[in-house]
Amino acid sequence: MRIAICPGSFDPITNGHLAVIRRAAKLFDKVIVVVMVNFRKPVGLYTAQERVELIRHCTKDIENVEVDFSGGLLADYAREKNAVAIVKGLRAVSDFEDEFQQALTNKQLNPDVETVFITADAEHMYLSSSLVKQICELGADIDMTKFVPAEIADNIVNRIKGKEDKI
Repeated sequence: MRIAICPGSFDPITNGHLAVIRRAAKLFDKVIVVVMVNFRKPVGLYTAQERVELIRHCTKDIENVEVDFSGGLLADYAREKNAVAIVKGLRAVSDFEDEFQQALTNKQLNPDVETVFITADAEHMYLSSSLVKQICELGADIDMTKFVPAEIADNIVNRIKGKEDKI
């Protein structure tokens, strides 16, 4: 079985993330979407477990996708899961420098895993979790389903506006 790991902080998951996950699911027998801690952004909109639940909700129709959490090294997690690949989405050239450095580091830590880059779809090239949060925090009157999966859009808006929300 060819297993791929699709890591990220996913705070929150966007339509761009979901598109990369769907494309990866066509390439591999199994894709494990793993919520990881981004040490550059220690405080998130959602807890790690909430992110796992949001992603499970958004990927429930993709048979070969499972969702997990890891607080450790990605290279170790990939080894533990017998993964052959780490799938990373790229939006722009600016993403590449950081992702390339991470790929080389992961290869040193786990020579058995390859990093596969999937370029973002044109309609998602600009999209990031940070942008979604900023748009919502500043009160933009816009259809959030352009940015995030429809099934969790209200949850995200309510969370950012400080209202109670449940999935």
